[in-house]
Amino acid sequence: MGAKEVQVLKATKMIPNSRGRNSYAVKIDRIRVAAYCRVSTDGDEQLGSFQSQKLYYEEKIQKNKDWVLAGIFADEAVTGTKVDKREGFQEMIRKCQEGEIDMILTKSISRFSRNTPDTIKYVRMLRDKNIAIFLKRKTSIRWI
Repeated sequence: MGAKEVQVLKATKMIPNSRGRNSYAVKIDRIRVAAYCRVSTDGDEQLGSFQSQKLYYEEKIQKNKDWVLAGIFADEAVTGTKVDKREGFQEMIRKCQEGEIDMILTKSISRFSRNTPDTIKYVRMLRDKNIAIFLKRKTSIRWI
């Protein structure tokens, strides 16, 4: 038997991707956009609003060629004042922390959180990760 040649693979150099995060030679061409929907009661009118919100964001994200859907996260008929009760919100935040989301769309700051200390906590955490929050109501929180 002849001697086998061994090929040594060198580690790929870390480079910043298009979203300002470091990655191993991976460039993100599109912004990974998630949406968060919440209705505060279980009345028929509110549940209809819930479905409308989900459909609105799915269509909005799909229509933008620079965006890719990172998920629609939602909580039905739960209080907005207790973040720990909102499983959809918690899952979205987990994905943000894992670097899977670049931007969040939501109807209004009151849909995102109704508790000021929690709002500040999550807005700062997202800002530190360079994740933008866009509110449907002509306001946005965007980090430059």
